[in-house]
Amino acid sequence: MTDTSGTPHHPVGRRTVLIATGATAATLAVGAVAAAPGAPAAPDTAPVAAAAVCTLTKEMTEGPYYLDGQYVRADITEGKAGIPLKLTLTVVDDDTCVPLAGALVELWHADALGEYSGFVGNNGHDEPDDGTFLRGGVLTDARGVAAVTTVYPGWYRGRCVHIHVKVHTNVTVTPDGHFTGGQEIHTGQLFFNETVTAAVARVSPYSTNKVTRTTLAQDSIYDEGGAASGLLTLTALGSTPAAGYTGTLTLGVER
Repeated sequence: MTDTSGTPHHPVGRRTVLIATGATAATLAVGAVAAAPGAPAAPDTAPVAAAAVCTLTKEMTEGPYYLDGQYVRADITEGKAGIPLKLTLTVVDDDTCVPLAGALVELWHADALGEYSGFVGNNGHDEPDDGTFLRGGVLTDARGVAAVTTVYPGWYRGRCVHIHVKVHTNVTVTPDGHFTGGQEIHTGQLFFNETVTAAVARVSPYSTNKVTRTTLAQDSIYDEGGAASGLLTLTALGSTPAAGYTGTLTLGVER
């Protein structure tokens, strides 16, 4: 593995801005919260956080495993074994909290054995490699929301469990379902609560990954910044880790 030093694949500045007021800030979480079943949808023109809390999500290294031009699709699993993970990522303008509709949220991450598609074998496992599993992008809806189905990531030597994310604007979806063009406005990573990851690590096939796991506190990239640094809000889908989790976060980006 080569992604152990925290050296960016290309330099990316770390920035953060927080605008909040009084008790309102205490009641509006930075992480996006899924609406209760049956609740009416918010008007498409309403800012996600009513402009009370705006956080510019810190940018972080792209790392060595990016492959461009992936599929635009809501499910990136491709049958990979693992604990279900349902992500709800809300993209907002960090200055106004207005949602960004039609932005492409692109994700890529390792499978349960710590292998990336296109680079299988770097974590010591032999498995089929089509160059596309656990990779893809979703266009945000009118509320700035991108919903993605995947599996809980595994780990590889030197890094804690994480998901890479980019946000693009003005992309073109090609007839064969890929994307091209546009402007890349954010590069970051999503991180996971250590207690949840420790429970996941005891479940097969994660438990068969014998590479020493780097914890969140030991990681060279995560900076203890919470949601502003990409820490997801995780909610269990059932009574055991195998049932899966939802993960929510608001990505504040600069247009």
